[in-house]
Amino acid sequence: MAEDNAKSVIEALLFVSEKPLTLEQIRIALNDLPTTEIRKKIEELKSEYVQLHRGVRIAEVAGGFRMETSTDYAPFLKKFFKRHNTEKLSKPALETLAIIAYKQPVTKLEIEFLRNVNVDGVMKNLVDKSLIRISGRKKAPGSPYVFGTTRQFLEYFGLNSLEELPKVEDFKTLAEGKNIENSESENRELTEVSNEPENPTQEN
Repeated sequence: MAEDNAKSVIEALLFVSEKPLTLEQIRIALNDLPTTEIRKKIEELKSEYVQLHRGVRIAEVAGGFRMETSTDYAPFLKKFFKRHNTEKLSKPALETLAIIAYKQPVTKLEIEFLRNVNVDGVMKNLVDKSLIRISGRKKAPGSPYVFGTTRQFLEYFGLNSLEELPKVEDFKTLAEGKNIENSESENRELTEVSNEPENPTQEN
């Protein structure tokens, strides 16, 4: 395959893929082109998009690569989608998700202790959206389930790994950048998730 063709194929693959593509997935599609060459082509595409002021960018997310729109044109996109009924996370869902992201692995009881509300419905919603999952059981009486975030969580927030999570006080800003809706009238601060539970009663 010609060098220029390889770059075009990579661009086409990223364009049609609904999920971030790994170097290995691209390598297979390109008949075993070395991953070092693939990464080089991706970096060239990234530079071209920036230099030519293109409307899309290539981002490294959740261990792979995907195309996404340039933040430079966010105001135009926001205006375009203003009346669209896009799926959003409520503030209770955001607060619960933040606790799980920064405290994982964490039990449902520990989450309820921090939020001081029942979170059954909220957690079911987050599981249904594949943003959280059961990651094991806690070594405690009753062996309650513990929860953690998923690959979909990384994709949703545009992160390559959990190490890229911002400081907890900046998580709300990150979430708002993803069009997350504040549906509760209260203005609970997300910094509460940095406080450890003070010996909540264990789940049965």
